[in-house]
Amino acid sequence: MNVPVTVVVCAYTDRRWHQLGEAVRSAAAQAASMGGDVIVVIDHNDSLLSIAARDLGSLHNVRVVPNQRHRGLSGARNTAIDMASGAVIAFLDDDAIPEPGWLAALLNGFIDETVLAVGGSARPVWPAGHSRPPTLPSPSPNAWGDLDWVVGCSFTGQPTHPGPIRNVMGCNMAFRSGPLRRSNGFGEDLGRVGNLPLGCEETELCIRLTGSAGPNAIRFEPAAIVRHHVSTDRLSWRYLLSRTYSEGVSKAAISRMVGNGAALSSERSYTRRVLPRAVWRELASGRPAQASAPVIAVVTAGLGYVTTRIRQSRRP
Repeated sequence: MNVPVTVVVCAYTDRRWHQLGEAVRSAAAQAASMGGDVIVVIDHNDSLLSIAARDLGSLHNVRVVPNQRHRGLSGARNTAIDMASGAVIAFLDDDAIPEPGWLAALLNGFIDETVLAVGGSARPVWPAGHSRPPTLPSPSPNAWGDLDWVVGCSFTGQPTHPGPIRNVMGCNMAFRSGPLRRSNGFGEDLGRVGNLPLGCEETELCIRLTGSAGPNAIRFEPAAIVRHHVSTDRLSWRYLLSRTYSEGVSKAAISRMVGNGAALSSERSYTRRVLPRAVWRELASGRPAQASAPVIAVVTAGLGYVTTRIRQSRRP
């Protein structure tokens, strides 16, 4: 499908500079073949803004701009939405490198005019000298991991074929620009700010879009693939605890906005079906550390959710 497209890449740290450059150049090449462009939004980091404007802004179809909204990923994305010219706006993380054909596969998901958003898949790239950690068990070396959502990648239990889903994944997604703007974009009270691992702003947005357009409005296209780099700090048990607790906090915030049914529909099925199988599989294989990871994730996410809901109930 050949439609005008703008690709958005948001960045806040120079620690990912090489990955940012690779992501932007790949996205720019794919967008250029379709007459599209790329907007790089720098989130309140003047030194990174200067370097990116010099080195990436020189590409013919790339603009580098500062976040003009609240600090954080949602504000940066909304800044780009205000500026984008494409009929479709695609979003790519600054440490996610698109595979060849990524953008074309995303756009193919919009052939059905009732589709408002399309999400792709993400495969982890482990740091040099590292392999899959025990915090992220997997059925096999080449399979999606049971907890890979913790590091922003596709995970066991997600669909493996094109079709409707509840929400897209933030590192690899695209929206029709008209409905996206009419929805007021990403909630700036949600989402990651710097290293703080909150999130779910794309989940809340997709639930709002589905509510106004029907259950087939959000689509998964697994052929739209990115390679998502995983930093060393995200391999630790500390990060698993922090990320899953924050997931519970974020889901509690969404539940207050849209109700428990919509906010937790996918999570209930995932917790009942996928995680118990993972625990028993790892125990049967003699890997107690890997078996404990799903249990820890569920308990910690539940703690974040319950604690936040209690706090919410005490507010006027």
